[in-house]
Amino acid sequence: MKFARLGEVGREVPVVFHDGQYFDLSSLTSDVHGDFLADDPVGRTSAALRAGTLPLMVEAESLRIGAPIARPSAVVCIGLNYAAHAAESGTAPPDAPVMFLKTPNTVVGPNDTITIPRGSTATDWEVELGVVIGRRAAYLESPDDSNAHIAGYVVANDLSERTFQLEVSGGQWSKGKCAPGFNPTGPWLVTPDEVDSTALRLRSFVNGAPRQDSSTADMIFSVDQIIWHLSQYLTLEPGDLVLTGTPEGVALSGRFSYLAPGDVVDIDIEGLGHQRQHFIAWEAAR
Repeated sequence: MKFARLGEVGREVPVVFHDGQYFDLSSLTSDVHGDFLADDPVGRTSAALRAGTLPLMVEAESLRIGAPIARPSAVVCIGLNYAAHAAESGTAPPDAPVMFLKTPNTVVGPNDTITIPRGSTATDWEVELGVVIGRRAAYLESPDDSNAHIAGYVVANDLSERTFQLEVSGGQWSKGKCAPGFNPTGPWLVTPDEVDSTALRLRSFVNGAPRQDSSTADMIFSVDQIIWHLSQYLTLEPGDLVLTGTPEGVALSGRFSYLAPGDVVDIDIEGLGHQRQHFIAWEAAR
């Protein structure tokens, strides 16, 4: 099942994408948020579709696509989770998952315009598999327990400003990860029954030129390992977003230029959808 949110910023309508059409979920939930995802969203939505009680959104194709989840309480990220990306970053593969945080206001629609931060000379792209939590996860006993706590999967672009991240960070990465809009997400939240997270193709393109092309099969730590590991150190709540790392092919490698105003980034993950961002220069508010 594919959940989404359509409409202008702050006025998104929760929908389900079914048989090539969008149906309004407003009779079931006010949004695609933690409460909805924790309360059998697939079962309730399937029953409403069978009963014919969900209105068809006939104008759906003309609407903005928002992030498929309402603003999460946390965005938890894993770094250096593909060996080749660790190598291009000049770092040995980690022995345990490397965790950092993005602020919730980084989560925006998959096709929203992105502002390059003021003073940035090293804004970078990172296609990533995102995991949305559906059940509270704390101190899971085993990676085998992780799947029961997952509501679904999303495409994410973990945008990064590398100078902020690496040179003025004080040893932490989040300064380079938290500019507004630095986490385009969506277009859909796809439920686990439709996704094999162990073998998904991930790709990114800049101005139509290929950059990243890999598979989640190359992850150092699997989704199940990541969710279990994180649960030993923090509590993941329904609606939270976990980013699982990016493969090689980013500008940090030195092989490509960093993003500049006018650039267009496309990213996609097999079965989860496609997103496109246009990048613009920062301007002072008038």
